[in-house]
Amino acid sequence: MAPPHGQPRHVVLRRAAERAAVLALWPEAAFLSVPGAGAFLGAPGWRALVGEAAWLRAVLDCGRAPGHALAALRLGARGLVLDPAVPGFAALAGLAGEAGCALLPARPPALDLAGVRLDTPRGRAFLRQALGLPDAPELG
Repeated sequence: MAPPHGQPRHVVLRRAAERAAVLALWPEAAFLSVPGAGAFLGAPGWRALVGEAAWLRAVLDCGRAPGHALAALRLGARGLVLDPAVPGFAALAGLAGEAGCALLPARPPALDLAGVRLDTPRGRAFLRQALGLPDAPELG
C-alpha cells in the first residue's frame, strides 16, 4: 500500500527501532538516509540499518562523496543522492542507469521522524496520520 497522493514516499531513517515501527505500519516503506550518510555510515552500514527487506527501496544520501556512491552501486543500491556538482557525477549517473539505480541530484521529499517517539501510542498515531494511512486517528 502506498501513501495517498501528496504524502511522502520516503521516511528518513536513523535507528533500527524506527525501521521496525515504520515497517509494522507500512510494510512497503521506502527509507531515506540522513544527509551525507554515505560518507559516515557507508553503504554496508546503511544496508544493515534498512534491512534486506527494504534495501531495494532505500535511498542513500552520499552528499559530496562519489566514492561512497560507487561503493553503494557495487552493493546493489537502487537509490542514491549525490551532489551534481561533484566531479564524476555524469559518469556515476551512467553507471547508475546501467545498474538500475536512480541517482538523484537532490533529496526527495521525506517524512522526518526526528523527535517522534515511535515507542508510544501517540508517536505511532502521528506516523499513521503523517503517512495518510487508513484509520489514522485525529491528533489534537
